[in-house]
Amino acid sequence: MRGLIVLLMSKAAGPCPSTSDPIHDSMVSGIYPSQRNLAEITELIHTAFLVHRGIVNLKELTNSDGPLKDMQFGNKMAVLSGDFLLANACTGLAQLNDTKVVELISSAIGDVVQGIYHESSSSAEEGTLTVASWEDQTFLSHGALLAKSCQAAMKLARHGTEAQNLAFQYGKHLALGHKLNSDLQPFVKSGSEPAVFSLDSAPLVFHRQIVGPERWRQQLKQVQNMARQIDYAKLRGLIKTERGVSQALDLCSYHGNKALEAMKCFPPSEARSALENMACAVTKF
Repeated sequence: MRGLIVLLMSKAAGPCPSTSDPIHDSMVSGIYPSQRNLAEITELIHTAFLVHRGIVNLKELTNSDGPLKDMQFGNKMAVLSGDFLLANACTGLAQLNDTKVVELISSAIGDVVQGIYHESSSSAEEGTLTVASWEDQTFLSHGALLAKSCQAAMKLARHGTEAQNLAFQYGKHLALGHKLNSDLQPFVKSGSEPAVFSLDSAPLVFHRQIVGPERWRQQLKQVQNMARQIDYAKLRGLIKTERGVSQALDLCSYHGNKALEAMKCFPPSEARSALENMACAVTKF
Protein backbone atom coordinates (compact mmCIF):
# COMPACT_ATOMS: atom_id res chain seq x y z
CA MET A 1 0.00 0.00 0.00
CA ARG A 2 2.85 2.41 0.79
CA GLY A 3 4.26 2.24 -2.70
CA LEU A 4 0.82 2.88 -4.18
CA ILE A 5 0.35 5.96 -1.98
CA VAL A 6 3.74 7.33 -3.08
CA LEU A 7 2.72 6.88 -6.73
CA LEU A 8 -0.68 8.52 -6.17
CA MET A 9 0.92 11.41 -4.29
CA SER A 10 3.41 11.89 -7.14
CA LYS A 11 0.62 11.94 -9.71
CA ALA A 12 -1.62 14.21 -7.61
CA ALA A 13 1.11 16.82 -7.25
CA GLY A 14 2.34 16.54 -10.84
CA PRO A 15 5.39 18.44 -12.08
CA CYS A 16 6.58 21.57 -10.32
CA PRO A 17 4.89 24.50 -12.17
CA SER A 18 7.74 26.93 -11.43
CA THR A 19 10.44 24.71 -12.93
CA SER A 20 11.15 24.40 -16.64
CA ASP A 21 13.37 21.37 -16.95
CA PRO A 22 13.92 18.61 -19.53
CA ILE A 23 13.13 15.97 -16.89
CA HIS A 24 9.44 16.76 -17.53
CA ASP A 25 9.76 14.87 -20.82
CA SER A 26 10.56 11.67 -18.94
CA MET A 27 7.19 11.59 -17.14
CA VAL A 28 4.98 8.57 -17.80
CA SER A 29 1.30 8.90 -16.80
CA GLY A 30 2.20 11.97 -14.74
CA ILE A 31 4.92 10.22 -12.70
CA TYR A 32 8.70 10.52 -13.01
CA PRO A 33 10.79 7.32 -13.26
CA SER A 34 12.63 8.34 -10.09
CA GLN A 35 9.32 8.52 -8.22
CA ARG A 36 8.43 5.02 -9.43
CA ASN A 37 11.78 3.80 -8.19
CA LEU A 38 11.14 5.50 -4.86
CA ALA A 39 7.78 3.69 -4.54
CA GLU A 40 9.54 0.36 -5.14
CA ILE A 41 12.21 1.24 -2.57
CA THR A 42 9.55 2.12 -0.01
CA GLU A 43 7.86 -1.25 -0.49
CA LEU A 44 11.19 -3.07 -0.25
CA ILE A 45 12.01 -1.39 3.06
CA HIS A 46 8.55 -2.10 4.49
CA THR A 47 8.70 -5.75 3.41
CA ALA A 48 12.19 -6.12 4.88
CA PHE A 49 10.96 -5.00 8.29
CA LEU A 50 7.94 -7.31 8.06
CA VAL A 51 10.30 -10.23 7.41
CA HIS A 52 12.51 -9.18 10.34
CA ARG A 53 9.44 -9.03 12.60
CA GLY A 54 8.87 -12.72 11.84
CA ILE A 55 11.83 -13.67 14.02
CA VAL A 56 10.65 -15.96 16.83
CA ASN A 57 11.70 -15.57 20.46
CA LEU A 58 13.21 -19.02 21.09
CA LYS A 59 12.98 -18.60 24.87
CA GLU A 60 9.17 -18.61 24.67
CA LEU A 61 8.93 -21.84 22.64
CA THR A 62 7.11 -24.88 23.98
CA ASN A 63 7.36 -28.52 22.90
CA SER A 64 4.20 -28.16 20.81
CA ASP A 65 5.80 -25.44 18.65
CA GLY A 66 8.03 -27.91 16.84
CA PRO A 67 11.74 -28.77 16.72
CA LEU A 68 14.09 -26.05 17.97
CA LYS A 69 16.43 -26.49 14.99
CA ASP A 70 13.62 -25.62 12.56
CA MET A 71 12.87 -22.42 14.47
CA GLN A 72 16.55 -21.49 14.57
CA PHE A 73 16.83 -22.03 10.82
CA GLY A 74 13.69 -19.94 10.27
CA ASN A 75 15.16 -17.09 12.33
CA LYS A 76 18.38 -17.15 10.30
CA MET A 77 16.40 -17.04 7.05
CA ALA A 78 14.29 -14.14 8.32
CA VAL A 79 17.39 -12.13 9.22
CA LEU A 80 19.18 -12.86 5.93
CA SER A 81 16.09 -12.27 3.77
CA GLY A 82 15.27 -8.99 5.47
CA ASP A 83 18.88 -7.82 5.19
CA PHE A 84 18.91 -8.75 1.48
CA LEU A 85 15.80 -6.64 0.82
CA LEU A 86 17.25 -3.71 2.78
CA ALA A 87 20.52 -3.94 0.85
CA ASN A 88 18.63 -3.80 -2.45
CA ALA A 89 16.62 -0.84 -1.22
CA CYS A 90 19.79 1.03 -0.25
CA THR A 91 21.32 0.33 -3.66
CA GLY A 92 18.23 1.71 -5.39
CA LEU A 93 18.24 4.70 -3.07
CA ALA A 94 21.81 5.60 -4.04
CA GLN A 95 20.88 5.37 -7.73
CA LEU A 96 18.33 8.18 -7.29
CA ASN A 97 21.30 10.59 -7.08
CA ASP A 98 19.59 12.92 -4.63
CA THR A 99 21.32 13.38 -1.28
CA LYS A 100 18.25 14.96 0.35
CA VAL A 101 16.09 11.96 -0.59
CA VAL A 102 18.78 9.55 0.64
CA GLU A 103 18.89 11.47 3.93
CA LEU A 104 15.08 11.38 4.28
CA ILE A 105 14.66 7.67 3.62
CA SER A 106 17.71 6.77 5.72
CA SER A 107 16.24 8.67 8.66
CA ALA A 108 12.92 6.85 8.09
CA ILE A 109 14.73 3.49 8.37
CA GLY A 110 16.26 4.67 11.64
CA ASP A 111 12.82 5.79 12.87
CA VAL A 112 11.30 2.38 12.14
CA VAL A 113 14.11 0.61 14.02
CA GLN A 114 13.67 2.94 17.00
CA GLY A 115 9.89 2.49 17.00
CA ILE A 116 10.08 -1.30 16.88
CA TYR A 117 12.66 -1.27 19.68
CA HIS A 118 10.36 0.83 21.88
CA GLU A 119 7.43 -1.49 21.10
CA SER A 120 9.45 -4.48 22.22
CA SER A 121 10.82 -2.87 25.38
CA SER A 122 7.67 -1.21 26.74
CA SER A 123 5.63 -3.08 29.36
CA ALA A 124 1.88 -2.85 28.82
CA GLU A 125 1.13 -4.34 32.23
CA GLU A 126 2.88 -1.45 33.97
CA GLY A 127 0.71 1.03 32.07
CA THR A 128 3.49 3.58 31.52
CA LEU A 129 2.55 4.33 27.89
CA THR A 130 0.64 7.62 27.57
CA VAL A 131 -1.45 8.71 24.59
CA ALA A 132 1.24 11.20 23.53
CA SER A 133 4.01 8.61 23.75
CA TRP A 134 1.78 6.09 21.92
CA GLU A 135 1.41 8.56 19.03
CA ASP A 136 5.15 9.25 18.95
CA GLN A 137 5.97 5.54 19.02
CA THR A 138 3.37 4.68 16.40
CA PHE A 139 4.63 7.41 14.10
CA LEU A 140 8.16 6.02 14.32
CA SER A 141 7.20 2.40 13.67
CA HIS A 142 4.26 2.87 11.27
CA GLY A 143 4.17 6.43 9.94
CA ALA A 144 7.72 7.68 9.40
CA LEU A 145 8.44 5.60 6.31
CA LEU A 146 5.21 6.60 4.54
CA ALA A 147 5.40 10.28 5.54
CA LYS A 148 9.03 10.72 4.50
CA SER A 149 8.53 8.73 1.29
CA CYS A 150 5.68 11.07 0.29
CA GLN A 151 7.91 14.04 1.12
CA ALA A 152 10.78 12.53 -0.89
CA ALA A 153 8.46 12.08 -3.90
CA MET A 154 7.81 15.83 -3.86
CA LYS A 155 11.53 16.51 -3.59
CA LEU A 156 12.26 14.35 -6.64
CA ALA A 157 9.76 16.43 -8.64
CA ARG A 158 11.47 19.59 -7.34
CA HIS A 159 8.41 20.87 -5.51
CA GLY A 160 8.88 23.52 -2.85
CA THR A 161 8.89 23.22 0.93
CA GLU A 162 5.11 23.72 1.23
CA ALA A 163 4.22 20.81 -1.06
CA GLN A 164 6.81 18.60 0.65
CA ASN A 165 5.36 19.42 4.07
CA LEU A 166 1.78 18.75 2.93
CA ALA A 167 2.80 15.37 1.51
CA PHE A 168 4.59 14.56 4.77
CA GLN A 169 1.51 15.52 6.82
CA TYR A 170 -0.74 13.37 4.64
CA GLY A 171 1.48 10.32 5.05
CA LYS A 172 1.84 10.87 8.79
CA HIS A 173 -1.87 11.30 9.56
CA LEU A 174 -2.97 8.53 7.19
CA ALA A 175 -0.59 6.06 8.86
CA LEU A 176 -1.72 7.04 12.37
CA GLY A 177 -5.38 6.84 11.34
CA HIS A 178 -4.83 3.42 9.78
CA LYS A 179 -3.14 2.13 12.95
CA LEU A 180 -5.99 3.45 15.10
CA ASN A 181 -8.52 1.79 12.78
CA SER A 182 -6.64 -1.51 13.11
CA ASP A 183 -6.46 -1.21 16.92
CA LEU A 184 -10.19 -0.47 17.16
CA GLN A 185 -11.37 -3.44 15.08
CA PRO A 186 -11.65 -5.93 18.02
CA PHE A 187 -13.83 -3.41 19.90
CA VAL A 188 -16.17 -2.24 17.15
CA LYS A 189 -16.77 -5.30 14.98
CA SER A 190 -19.22 -8.00 16.03
CA GLY A 191 -18.08 -11.60 15.99
CA SER A 192 -18.76 -14.90 17.66
CA GLU A 193 -15.28 -15.09 19.17
CA PRO A 194 -13.45 -12.06 20.62
CA ALA A 195 -10.19 -11.32 18.88
CA VAL A 196 -6.89 -11.20 20.72
CA PHE A 197 -5.56 -7.64 20.87
CA SER A 198 -2.41 -5.92 22.04
CA LEU A 199 -2.29 -4.44 25.53
CA ASP A 200 -0.58 -1.44 23.94
CA SER A 201 -3.36 -0.81 21.41
CA ALA A 202 -4.88 2.68 21.36
CA PRO A 203 -8.19 1.90 23.18
CA LEU A 204 -6.26 0.30 26.06
CA VAL A 205 -3.83 3.23 26.27
CA PHE A 206 -6.80 5.60 26.58
CA HIS A 207 -8.45 3.26 29.07
CA ARG A 208 -5.35 3.09 31.29
CA GLN A 209 -5.12 6.87 31.22
CA ILE A 210 -8.76 7.14 32.37
CA VAL A 211 -8.73 4.53 35.17
CA GLY A 212 -5.16 5.10 36.40
CA PRO A 213 -2.30 2.60 36.84
CA GLU A 214 -3.51 1.11 40.16
CA ARG A 215 -7.01 0.28 38.94
CA TRP A 216 -5.57 -0.99 35.65
CA ARG A 217 -3.39 -3.53 37.47
CA GLN A 218 -6.44 -4.67 39.47
CA GLN A 219 -8.50 -5.11 36.30
CA LEU A 220 -5.68 -7.03 34.65
CA LYS A 221 -5.59 -9.45 37.60
CA GLN A 222 -9.36 -9.93 37.33
CA VAL A 223 -9.13 -11.18 33.75
CA GLN A 224 -6.13 -13.48 34.27
CA ASN A 225 -6.38 -17.14 35.21
CA MET A 226 -3.99 -19.16 37.36
CA ALA A 227 -1.55 -19.49 34.46
CA ARG A 228 -1.62 -15.67 33.98
CA GLN A 229 -3.41 -16.09 30.66
CA ILE A 230 -5.74 -13.22 29.77
CA ASP A 231 -9.44 -13.70 29.09
CA TYR A 232 -9.78 -11.18 26.26
CA ALA A 233 -13.58 -11.35 26.25
CA LYS A 234 -13.68 -10.16 29.87
CA LEU A 235 -11.02 -7.53 29.23
CA ARG A 236 -12.88 -6.19 26.23
CA GLY A 237 -16.00 -5.89 28.37
CA LEU A 238 -14.10 -3.88 30.98
CA ILE A 239 -12.62 -1.59 28.32
CA LYS A 240 -16.06 -0.89 26.89
CA THR A 241 -17.40 0.30 30.25
CA GLU A 242 -15.17 3.39 30.03
CA ARG A 243 -14.60 5.98 27.30
CA GLY A 244 -11.34 4.58 25.96
CA VAL A 245 -12.89 3.23 22.77
CA SER A 246 -14.82 6.43 22.00
CA GLN A 247 -11.72 8.56 22.58
CA ALA A 248 -9.72 6.34 20.23
CA LEU A 249 -12.50 6.72 17.64
CA ASP A 250 -12.32 10.52 18.00
CA LEU A 251 -8.55 10.45 17.53
CA CYS A 252 -8.94 8.26 14.43
CA SER A 253 -11.40 10.79 12.95
CA TYR A 254 -9.00 13.62 13.79
CA HIS A 255 -6.12 12.04 11.90
CA GLY A 256 -8.35 11.16 8.94
CA ASN A 257 -9.54 14.77 8.72
CA LYS A 258 -5.99 16.12 8.98
CA ALA A 259 -4.96 13.87 6.08
CA LEU A 260 -7.87 15.25 4.04
CA GLU A 261 -6.85 18.83 4.86
CA ALA A 262 -3.35 18.17 3.55
CA MET A 263 -4.76 17.19 0.14
CA LYS A 264 -6.83 20.37 -0.37
CA CYS A 265 -3.89 22.35 -1.75
CA PHE A 266 -3.28 19.88 -4.58
CA PRO A 267 -5.17 20.34 -7.87
CA PRO A 268 -8.30 18.20 -8.37
CA SER A 269 -7.55 14.89 -10.08
CA GLU A 270 -8.34 11.20 -9.93
CA ALA A 271 -5.14 10.60 -7.95
CA ARG A 272 -6.12 13.21 -5.37
CA SER A 273 -9.61 11.69 -5.11
CA ALA A 274 -8.08 8.26 -4.50
CA LEU A 275 -5.90 9.63 -1.70
CA GLU A 276 -8.90 11.39 -0.18
CA ASN A 277 -10.91 8.15 -0.33
CA MET A 278 -8.11 6.38 1.55
CA ALA A 279 -8.19 9.05 4.25
CA CYS A 280 -11.98 8.67 4.55
CA ALA A 281 -11.73 4.88 4.65
CA VAL A 282 -9.60 4.83 7.81
CA THR A 283 -12.38 6.58 9.74
CA LYS A 284 -15.09 4.08 8.72
CA PHE A 285 -15.86 0.91 10.69
